[in-house]
Amino acid sequence: MSVSFAPRFSAQLVPRVALVTGAATRLGRAIALALAQAGWDVAIHYRNSQAQASETQQDCQDINAAGRFHTFQADLSDADDCRQLAAHVGAHFGSWGAVINSASVFEHDTATSVNANSASNHWQTNTVAPVLLTQALYAHAQQHGTCAVAVNMLDQKLWNLNPDFFSYTLSKSALETATTLLAQALAPIMRVVGVAPGLTLTSHMLSDEQFQALHKLSPLGQSSTPEDVVATVLFALNNASITGTTLLVDGGQHLMKFERDFSLMT
Repeated sequence: MSVSFAPRFSAQLVPRVALVTGAATRLGRAIALALAQAGWDVAIHYRNSQAQASETQQDCQDINAAGRFHTFQADLSDADDCRQLAAHVGAHFGSWGAVINSASVFEHDTATSVNANSASNHWQTNTVAPVLLTQALYAHAQQHGTCAVAVNMLDQKLWNLNPDFFSYTLSKSALETATTLLAQALAPIMRVVGVAPGLTLTSHMLSDEQFQALHKLSPLGQSSTPEDVVATVLFALNNASITGTTLLVDGGQHLMKFERDFSLMT
């Protein structure tokens, strides 16, 4: 009696070309620069930040003069734009093997203020767009006989729920579930992995002093840094045995109970 198994995912068959959404600024930019340093070619997505995207492109080129880097504009809240973005990346680079879904809408609402528009705005960008881009990359890998990886940027607050940023939390919760479902459905051609940072970068809602104090609120005395998050993304891309799970990189913040979102804590 013989037993057959599906062929194992092959890291050697992943083209080292990655699309990073939201790569013009913040964590997306840090991920793009780290990929350039690691020898990846990078498709740098932006929505409105064209100047910053061009700066990311130039910085990637300075890091890796032999690499290929190109900017792509798309509105991820538009399904047609998502599909066209995937097609343009494939047409420009010939083949691509990874998508890092970093772009996110993060706008405040609550259980009493949420409405159809705010919920839809978060859903389209934070959930639907990553699914569509993963779907497009899977079809591309099938067509080219390659393997592929999707990394979905999540949030430690999914394991430490509070009711602030209601629509954002719902959309990221759905993406975390989609990570599992996509990993089940698309194996062995594609791996799908979540990365969930803690408080990593400050925002307009926090002073420097507030950010530094909140950043220390973790069992390890420090939440995630951009370098920690980037290292975890690279690990997820490179480890051929990881799929359908989420790597929390937050200094243990998900182990603590916070009644409010960090940006609303005093």
